[in-house]
Amino acid sequence: MAVTPPEAPSPDAAGQSVGYRVEDGVAVIELRRPSAGNALDAALRSGLLASVRRVAGDADGERVRAVLLTAQGRNFCVGQDLKEHAEALERDPESAFAVVRAEYNPLVEALHALPVPVVAAVEGACVGAGLGLALCADVRVASDGARFATAFTGIGLAADSGLSLSLTRAVGPSYAALLMLLGDHLDAGVAQELGLAHLVVPDGQAAAEGLALARRLAAGPTAAYGEVKALLRHAASGAGLSAVLEREAAAQERLGATEDHRGAVRAFLAKEKPSFGGPLSKGHRTEGRQAEGRRTEGR
Repeated sequence: MAVTPPEAPSPDAAGQSVGYRVEDGVAVIELRRPSAGNALDAALRSGLLASVRRVAGDADGERVRAVLLTAQGRNFCVGQDLKEHAEALERDPESAFAVVRAEYNPLVEALHALPVPVVAAVEGACVGAGLGLALCADVRVASDGARFATAFTGIGLAADSGLSLSLTRAVGPSYAALLMLLGDHLDAGVAQELGLAHLVVPDGQAAAEGLALARRLAAGPTAAYGEVKALLRHAASGAGLSAVLEREAAAQERLGATEDHRGAVRAFLAKEKPSFGGPLSKGHRTEGRQAEGRRTEGR
């Protein structure tokens, strides 16, 4: 079992707002401001972005095959640190919201762009920008006591962190409008019915169940997962049927050239369990990564 050395468990003692470790191919990114409900202050935002970029730039391309986004304490994330925000408003009202473009947007974009599966483990409050972070995950595991809310209109704001897009994708435009306008809290059961949560587990078990699911995904066909994520992003952008069909055909061709596919076919015919080991970085790039490579080469 490959495990990076764990960091100090307490942000109050260690001064670290975000924990990062890798075990069994899963990068565990942990919010560590439990005494503040994991409210997003400058240190936590910076640590999260650095951790996500660490996954995206994984040097050997094999160690990280899935991500678990979790948090210490009773709450996943209560959103922006309003004390910090109030100080920014008092200091310079005109630039108080620069943080949205400078920090929140890059973080959300980086999470959405990860080619590996992302699992969020939610305990307690998942509110505002915290909900935006959770909706960046492909799968969300919530505890019985989890509660979800947009919350922005309660302080006279609209939305950020991609909520107007990700919430609409998750629950549809009608319910997204209701949740964003009223800002009411939803319990885990209702959240699961609407699609905000995929699995609901007993309180205190979200992280363990989320890690088990992330390990299962990490043992799977990561090249195929990357293509699935790219296809879903493209389809959600409003692409027409012809464009979707072409993207799917191209993805199948790329995956058909991998040992993951050929080995799985051999295993199926031999009535054996397939073993997947092909990372994205070795001889396989999704459509999105190929496009990014072309942009980089042209700079």
